[in-house]
Amino acid sequence: MAKSTHKKTGQASDNEDALEKKIRQQEILLSLSAEIIRIKNKPGLMTMIRETLGQLFTFSHAMVTLITKDREQWKTFLLDSQSTDQHHKQYKDLITFTYPIQDGIYNKVLETEGSVVFDLDELVATGSAPSHIVVQHETGIKEMAAITLICDNIQLGVLSFYAKTHGAFTRDARDIIEQIVGQVSLAVANVQQMEEINRYKQQLEEENHYFREANTTGYTYSDIIGTSEAMQKMFHLLGQVAYANSTVLILGETGTGKELVARAIHNSSPRKDKLMVKVNCAAMPASLIESELFGHEKGSFTGATERRIGKFELASKGTLFLDEIGEMPVDLQVKLLRALQEKEIERIGGKGPIKVDVRIIVATNRNLKKEVAEGRFREDLFYRLNVFPITLPPLRERKEDIPALANHFIGKYSRNAGRKEMSISSKAMKELMSYNWPGNVRELEHLLERSVLLTSGNVIKEIDLPVIYKNTVKEEKDYTKTLAEMEREYIIEVLKRCNGKVFGPGGAAAILGLRVSTLNSRIKKLGIKKETLIS
Repeated sequence: MAKSTHKKTGQASDNEDALEKKIRQQEILLSLSAEIIRIKNKPGLMTMIRETLGQLFTFSHAMVTLITKDREQWKTFLLDSQSTDQHHKQYKDLITFTYPIQDGIYNKVLETEGSVVFDLDELVATGSAPSHIVVQHETGIKEMAAITLICDNIQLGVLSFYAKTHGAFTRDARDIIEQIVGQVSLAVANVQQMEEINRYKQQLEEENHYFREANTTGYTYSDIIGTSEAMQKMFHLLGQVAYANSTVLILGETGTGKELVARAIHNSSPRKDKLMVKVNCAAMPASLIESELFGHEKGSFTGATERRIGKFELASKGTLFLDEIGEMPVDLQVKLLRALQEKEIERIGGKGPIKVDVRIIVATNRNLKKEVAEGRFREDLFYRLNVFPITLPPLRERKEDIPALANHFIGKYSRNAGRKEMSISSKAMKELMSYNWPGNVRELEHLLERSVLLTSGNVIKEIDLPVIYKNTVKEEKDYTKTLAEMEREYIIEVLKRCNGKVFGPGGAAAILGLRVSTLNSRIKKLGIKKETLIS
């Protein structure tokens, strides 16, 4: 009789333990609803899965894999970063893997109602297991339980749990998985939505920046000042290419207005209502240009604390202006060429290609043919960019435009300074016309801005030209040089400015209006050593 009583007492205790466990499970399951509302990002979602669900059944780690938008592939959405088995050389690559929709594992989960348990020893033994199963198995995983994530009657993907022992996913564990899958599905959908909102928010902030810039620089080519023959030829080319979708290569010395021309092309094109996004390839370290162009995912490299879209994506349906393209590192030129050919890019740390629709305008002050010959610029990229080249004339070759440019800048900076519109004396204008402007229109603009600020009256009577130029003028007044001396000094000055270049566009012969053979003869006769003039 005593034995029977003891047996009943033990059964009662077991029943009480089971009841308490059941009540505890229900409390945890009920708390999930409140937790899910607060989840805004992937770390929060993974913490909920690991810590909350880890109280209900035993597993090593979890993973969320989603179906891509085209419904043709699987892509890892969430991987437990605190898993104890990250030492595997390919383990972190799981986050970037993509798998065909018929991978033999996940598609079976989609076809099954409820949860499915897989024995990884058996899967790997077949020799046809997908890579994500092989990696998990090599880290010691023996069993996987998976279930379809569904939200609003749409299959989002698969939630999977992993264990290092066989038999870990009992019927009770699977019941819990089947109870919580609806709430986890909702949490995944919420995180996706928040990521999309944050992406659009970032894009809007970037677009607002460029729209503000565009509102202050809304040039068309009719706003570019110049009536010289050289400028008329350029205007003709602009009119031919502006409305097309062709890639444009703008060539010209520093300060000739390459960005102004790029904006004029964009603002005269069918893409004018979209953004023109500028990237200065010379203004940032080589290590950052790739991220600037293509964007990056959070955690893809040290310092990548958040996801960032690149300028290709930002310029979608608009124009991407790559200034100083000749400064781009050769290894990045390969990726740029691929983006132009395939019309798609991939973020650093990204999971797949992103289609882009942009018009490309590039500019450089370098001789790209020479850069190609010397191995600093890829030949295939040069031909891909050299579809419609436009060369901007230096200011010294269109001095007849200086009066109109000077009056424009004087008027602009008079208004900016809140002064009555100023003018320039004929003497000062002659000084402007006599100077050779190595810094081109930009140098003219900055010099006239300074002159406006330094002039007390309403007429600019003197121009603050560079000291070296004034000293040269003074020497000529104090000492009457022979014709040969003046010719020699002038040729040396031009050769220095051209970095010793004699022939071709921007060469000394073109600037001096001489045949190459004639100039070479004068250089030899005057004893000028070209090699000493190359910087």
